[in-house]
Amino acid sequence: MTLQDIKSDLYSEEELDKMKELAGSYEAIFSKRAMKYKEWNVKDKVKTDDDYREFLLKDYTFLKRPALVYEDTIFAGNSKKTVEAAGNFLASL
Repeated sequence: MTLQDIKSDLYSEEELDKMKELAGSYEAIFSKRAMKYKEWNVKDKVKTDDDYREFLLKDYTFLKRPALVYEDTIFAGNSKKTVEAAGNFLASL
């Protein structure tokens, strides 16, 4: 397992596309709580899933965090349900 600090080492396009493949859409891994969501008026600019991808590539803050990717499994975000599922997953390894 590798820890990646996305603030100093942004994920690549390939890594982002892999996360999308695992999550089902870019929107599923996109944080609408990011401060820049309001600041950049993203709500009015996003019309398609590819629009989410563009913003995810522009700034790391748009990725739901924490994000855990292990082989063919992804957990993104800090909701109680997601954190619990990720903890159970890690405990099963």
